Amino acid sequence: MKYLHIYLISIAFFSCSKKKAEEISKIENPYYYRAYDFYAEHVRDSAFLNFSRAEEVFKDNKDSTGVANSLVIMAIIQNQQADYFGAQETALEALNYLSTQDPDHFETLSNNFNNLGSATGELGEMDKAITFYNEAIKFSADSNNVRTYLNNIALLYQDKEDYPRAISIYESILKSPDLDSVEFARVLTNYATAMWQYRANYNPIPELKYALDIRKKEKDMWGQNSSYAHLADYYAKINPDSSLYFAKRQYALAKEIDSPKDQVKALKRLIRLNPVDSIPTYFATYQQLSDSIQQARAAARNQFALIRYEVEKNKSENLKLQKDNAETTNRLIGLSITFALLGAGSILWYKKRKQRLELETQNKIKASHLKTSRKVHDVVANGIYRVMTEIEHKDDIDRNGILDRLEDMYHKSRDISYEAEKIERVDQPFNQEITNLLQSFAGRHQKIIIAGNDPELWQSVKANVQQEIKHVLQELLVNMKKHSQAENVVIRFSMVHHDLHIHYKDDGVGLPVEMKRGNGLVSTGNRIKNICGDITFASEPGKGLRVEVIIPTL
Repeated sequence: MKYLHIYLISIAFFSCSKKKAEEISKIENPYYYRAYDFYAEHVRDSAFLNFSRAEEVFKDNKDSTGVANSLVIMAIIQNQQADYFGAQETALEALNYLSTQDPDHFETLSNNFNNLGSATGELGEMDKAITFYNEAIKFSADSNNVRTYLNNIALLYQDKEDYPRAISIYESILKSPDLDSVEFARVLTNYATAMWQYRANYNPIPELKYALDIRKKEKDMWGQNSSYAHLADYYAKINPDSSLYFAKRQYALAKEIDSPKDQVKALKRLIRLNPVDSIPTYFATYQQLSDSIQQARAAARNQFALIRYEVEKNKSENLKLQKDNAETTNRLIGLSITFALLGAGSILWYKKRKQRLELETQNKIKASHLKTSRKVHDVVANGIYRVMTEIEHKDDIDRNGILDRLEDMYHKSRDISYEAEKIERVDQPFNQEITNLLQSFAGRHQKIIIAGNDPELWQSVKANVQQEIKHVLQELLVNMKKHSQAENVVIRFSMVHHDLHIHYKDDGVGLPVEMKRGNGLVSTGNRIKNICGDITFASEPGKGLRVEVIIPTL
């Protein structure tokens, strides 16, 4: 029944938010209006996708209220689809765009905190959930919503077995003069349940049946489902036959309202109460339904993550296209100017060439020193850090494998002193080698998503370039583990017009403005330059790091 409470409040919030959406021009942000149509048709994935796209449009227009509304509704959809961690993350992100001092934001803040309380409660963090519900009450001007939030707080106290506090809240709600019959039946059911859980000799049957009669009269199917569940629980020890009767009624009603979660709870009661010969049938249904619920939840989590990733990817590609168009225009202008200055430039070219040759001679001397130090950094330091990362995050440690890698690093470090640099030879395809390298940095708190790492991608990339790319990726992930505090990392590979594109993005703390690049990032830039590539770092403190690498393959 907690889900239903959130659903009813969400409907009210959607209705109010859609009025605001009608004030927004379809030309300015068509995704926002379209998202409501999909939600009304119960097409949750399309609604989530369009709200995600609307969020990006609002960000481009610097409309913080529009961004907040989009994120709040996206979090509600994730909560309804049982993606509780995703709902928490999205709802907390929405708070960055809302002001606790602006009355126009109070309604959105209230609904967002209510959703946070629901998702957090489902994850078992009851004290935090109570805090979020209290915040929802603070920003709500709707007495009906306030009573629902109080009811949810009382349910959490019940779960914590703090029955006196839960009972006190229920009693205060029941005294409200404007309580409608459906809400009265819901609170009365919860009150009676809390009383018999608190006092073993308390008889809740008159109140439970009175609430059930109200729900039947009001045709409140979800409410009847709740009543049958509470009656079955109460009779479980004192009258198993009555308990079995109400459990069967609840199971039938849960199927009628299409609530898999309540069906599973009813089946657990039926397995416990039925004769032994009836248990296998119920158990098989219970197991099948439980598995399907878990699969649906996992699919929802992955689906929402992929939607947000695709929206981010499309935005990045659009920005790159704009950049390419601007570069083409600038190139044409520059070409015209070049022809005009070609004569005078010939003399300057001769002088510059002479200076460049002298500079190259000096750089070769420096490069010979940098080459050795870079080998030590890449082969020894990063190799040891990778082994440390695997030991830290893997429960079953491959002792022999780790010893083999340490021995390999020993031989490589010895070869450095003789300047015997060798290109690594592996028996597995290079794309699999890249996958193994990247996934070795994943841990309990870091998720790494890899896209586009196909065998065909690497066929046109030279072996020496492949090794440089491997060292660059390793350096980026070592820096991520050491400094970024990121939880999610996305690395995407693609081939565009014979240019290899590597897109790196994490949600860590980013690079502080005042921070100087360490030896690792400087070495990374030098490596890309040496293979005629281009690397761009984009970061704002607290908003993660983005890295774009472009390497020609011809």
